[in-house]
Amino acid sequence: MLESYIKNKLQEKEILLMTHIVLGYPSFDDCLSIIKSMVDSGVDIMELQIPFSEPIADGSVILRANQVSLENNTTVKKCLDFADKITKDFHIPFLFMTYYNILFKYGVKNFVYNMSKTGIKGAIVPDLPPEEGSEYLQCMKKSNLSPIFIFSPKTSDQRLKYLSSYANGFVYCVARKGVTGADTNFSNEFTSYIERCKMATSLPLAVGFGVKNKSDIDFLKGKADIAVIGTQTIKIVEEKGVGGVGDFIRGLR
Repeated sequence: MLESYIKNKLQEKEILLMTHIVLGYPSFDDCLSIIKSMVDSGVDIMELQIPFSEPIADGSVILRANQVSLENNTTVKKCLDFADKITKDFHIPFLFMTYYNILFKYGVKNFVYNMSKTGIKGAIVPDLPPEEGSEYLQCMKKSNLSPIFIFSPKTSDQRLKYLSSYANGFVYCVARKGVTGADTNFSNEFTSYIERCKMATSLPLAVGFGVKNKSDIDFLKGKADIAVIGTQTIKIVEEKGVGGVGDFIRGLR
């Protein structure tokens, strides 16, 4: 379902935009305003991060947003309830992004079941490899949800193909080693990496980690199917408030 949505959208656009917010940051009311602004500005897919105290793949900006959200008493239940509302109000695919401890403490089966009831289309759990995720993968398949797996520049060709065999919807290609938010050099080396990714999977490719502006997105056209804007949108909220999000997103096109 998610893969077909992406491929249909790519008939209309050279590249899709996926954005990332941390649920409960700055507040759930603000999240609702941010989502409305993003959807109205042409975002095609959105990641909703369920906050966690140790988000190991995230840099300082998203880490701080996680901490503030948790201080505001954000819970998994509040995130599920919020997701149930927005999937009814906005007609783009939404994904959950979080870490395995959240699923483990909640109960993997219960988490996936409740996620499916909200209308969320899939999930990104960056610290859960297929070797340790059999229960999660079985539940996701049963619920017709997409488990999104991650490729990195240091991943071997053999490993890329292995991860692809479990992936569904699309594959998330991190543009470099490290955490979110740092600068990325989109170079010939990066182009070679993306070609390796294409050889490993027939699924659409999303590229994130360091995608910040229109020039980055223009570079990715013809190379990737989805550009992921994460840290930069949170910075915009911090610097310009919720009202600055729409102009930023429209400027990326």
